[in-house]
Amino acid sequence: MSSSLALQWQECPAVPHFLPGTVEPIRPPPSAGPRIGLALGGGSARGWAHIGVIRALEEGGIHPTVVAGCSIGAVVGACYAAGRLDRLESFARELTRRRVVRLIDPRFPGSGLIAGNRLRRRLFADLGTRRIETLPIRFGCVATEFGSGLEVSLTEGPTVEAVRASYAIPGLFPPVTHEGRVLMDGTLVNPVPVALARTLGADLVICVNLNGDTGGPVVHEVPTPAPRRSFLQLIRARLPGFEPQEPEIPVPGIARVVLGAFNITQDRISRARLERDPPDVAIGPDVAGFGLFDFHKADEGIAIGYRAARAALPRIRAVVNGAAARA
Repeated sequence: MSSSLALQWQECPAVPHFLPGTVEPIRPPPSAGPRIGLALGGGSARGWAHIGVIRALEEGGIHPTVVAGCSIGAVVGACYAAGRLDRLESFARELTRRRVVRLIDPRFPGSGLIAGNRLRRRLFADLGTRRIETLPIRFGCVATEFGSGLEVSLTEGPTVEAVRASYAIPGLFPPVTHEGRVLMDGTLVNPVPVALARTLGADLVICVNLNGDTGGPVVHEVPTPAPRRSFLQLIRARLPGFEPQEPEIPVPGIARVVLGAFNITQDRISRARLERDPPDVAIGPDVAGFGLFDFHKADEGIAIGYRAARAALPRIRAVVNGAAARA
């Protein structure tokens, strides 16, 4: 099947429903023009914004024929490339806090807190045993080789295993053995894989960076409100010789610490890589207020991505038209 084929979709209700075995239609090849690549960055739950971005691009007549993803961007990108984006969107919109917890299978002891078998089964439900090279849209994702720290581009082989390797956050998920290598999350080396999209054949690349505005601050310090003291504490404070103790700052759990640290690292690496490998158009959804664990807020995340891509459509069309004119 030609790699120039792209996905056709129709606007769906808020929570679409599908019959088992439904195969989403594939649109005829787009008219001649520059090959548009989409680079979808990592960002944990913020990655639901990628779905909204893709919806807005398709609605606006922008049909990527190359997709490169990292971490959650690899999940969304693979489902899009396989013609299964509607299924992923339906699954995401139906998530609740309880359903998110049910997807977590703790692993003690081991090289990760989460075994990831339930997520793996979820991916198989959408992608099955399909290989990357057979997908209707050209796809690839990035991972990091354990030990050497080398960036590994996964452009062939089982799609599910490649995606799992791309989102294997150290400390949360165990590394994935893929094609004879031990691999971890790709955000360690290339959170927004613009260069991979070009390597896969894109003439121009649209990137989606989930670390806030590419030129502005991403980490915000949130002031902690002063704790309210009880009546007894107020009385004790007036006693002679009383020395008030500093209130303890609540410490987040290990999973939040790992993801928070990862987010800081991802931001710094993203800035450096995008400066070295700049896209033709960068879309930066406003996800500053969207938590890394907010997987149950897919409606909000998708809407954020949709709005950002709609706002970027004039710039994208100008770039595409300019490239077509020079061809």
